[in-house]
Amino acid sequence: MGKVNILNLNGEKVKDLKLKDEIFGITPNDKVLYDAIILTRASLRQGTHKTKNRAEVSGGGRKPWRQKGTGHARQGSIRAVQWVGGGDYGTPVPRDYSKKQNRKERRLALKSALTHKANDNAIIVLEELNFATPKTKEMVKLLETLKIQDKKVLIVVKDFEENVILASRNLANIALMETSEVNVLDLVNADYVLMTSDALEKLEEVLG
Repeated sequence: MGKVNILNLNGEKVKDLKLKDEIFGITPNDKVLYDAIILTRASLRQGTHKTKNRAEVSGGGRKPWRQKGTGHARQGSIRAVQWVGGGDYGTPVPRDYSKKQNRKERRLALKSALTHKANDNAIIVLEELNFATPKTKEMVKLLETLKIQDKKVLIVVKDFEENVILASRNLANIALMETSEVNVLDLVNADYVLMTSDALEKLEEVLG
């Protein structure tokens, strides 16, 4: 894998840094990456959907009329599924949508996603990321300097800095997270990954 430029907040090159081939230069495994995306999306589902069946709705404790001689079809309860106010049939019940993937596959999926970003030149590394004020215009100015103001950007930092959090939270195209929170779904959804040099170092340490 080639080198990446480390920039300051003015978009000026400070130095070069070689990305680790075992993380940013592997042959991506798209099948494992796809499975990891499905796993992440599934984990976001609450699974709390529920409606009542005929045993759970109130009322209907006796037959609405006698079995024979009324001219009506026989009925056992006014809470059967064909009645208005009756229970539902075949409807959702609470369930766990989570899936499993072993640790090696999860790491491989992250490396595959990072390699795709590196191959697309979609990784930008900053020497540091901090602002003097917590204003949104600080983040907007940085994105304009880097020419990614109209892109979906995933910002990865080693530790949260309050002014950075406040400056980015009103921007719909920005996702801010610490290194430990990086996941394949956010990586794939982002057009660019903007990370600090210490966040990159920690990421390489964890995945290396």
